Amino acid sequence: MSRTDLIADSFTIIRNAIMAKKDIVDIPASNTVRSILDILKRENYIENFKLIDDKKQGRAHIYLKYLGKKPAIINIKRASRPGLRVYVKRDKVPVVLRGRGIAIISTSKGVITDKEAREMGVGGEVIGYIW
Repeated sequence: MSRTDLIADSFTIIRNAIMAKKDIVDIPASNTVRSILDILKRENYIENFKLIDDKKQGRAHIYLKYLGKKPAIINIKRASRPGLRVYVKRDKVPVVLRGRGIAIISTSKGVITDKEAREMGVGGEVIGYIW
């Protein structure tokens, strides 16, 4: 089965694992997914992740984070998709839930959060929103 949108598939796998109250989930790995997982770990949305080489594409083993019985990730949503890319200029970078969530943006400086994009003064493709 070919995958056309690996990021959307990864977001859906994470969302489903949170609804099922799983502690650990595996998703297909790529460089962009690794960058997104770095951001999620740095922003305290996941505990940790490990990249596993399986002689194919690779897998990311994610340890989900819960605060008591509530998940750290309330919702994870894909903004840009293969059929409709969403780009923002540096002065139109979105704010998620008045700063309580994050927007993940792919820029010329790499994959960064909305706060970092505003500090650097860059725009780019909005990958998704997490709160």
